[in-house]
Amino acid sequence: MNLIRSYRNWRVYRDTVNELGRLSNRQLHDLGIVRDEIKMVARKAI
Repeated sequence: MNLIRSYRNWRVYRDTVNELGRLSNRQLHDLGIVRDEIKMVARKAI
């Protein structure tokens, strides 16, 4: 069960990083995020 949860958390993290990484700097700015914070924001998503 823990392995499944870990895999799902990793997928959410990876998907979040990928989605935010596709945004322009302007779009990130509108969300209140700078490009350097993407991984931190993704960690908070799980």
